[in-house]
Amino acid sequence: MTDPELVHTATIRVQLGADQFVVAGGPLGTRVIAEVDDIVVTGDRITAHMVGTSAADWLTLSPDGTYGCLDVRFTLQTDDGATIYCEYGGRIDLATGRAATAPLFQCGDERYDWMNRAQFVGDGTLEIEAFAEEEPL
Repeated sequence: MTDPELVHTATIRVQLGADQFVVAGGPLGTRVIAEVDDIVVTGDRITAHMVGTSAADWLTLSPDGTYGCLDVRFTLQTDDGATIYCEYGGRIDLATGRAATAPLFQCGDERYDWMNRAQFVGDGTLEIEAFAEEEPL
């Protein structure tokens, strides 16, 4: 068996919408729903953008509000016409904006079957300055 290897596949840039909806005090904690306005994916093997309007992050805050558990889902359209569904969970440090994720992709187009077979790992950053004028959650 060979050792696993990390290979950069693509960069995903997510633009969150201005509206956020808070469900406080639920049985699993406080949930913050942030709709997504746009997603762009660029890489050597894939170039895609968000299609439709059904994209959001259903973030669950830690009890002390210092980190969150991500639950993100969206649909992509590749530049060559394939439709790809993506979902990922992960953690985000709300003090630094650093996020670690584990995206899974689903696609019926054989050109992108390689994405169905792989476990991806994401390392990202929330640009916290963009939310500096917002009320704290």
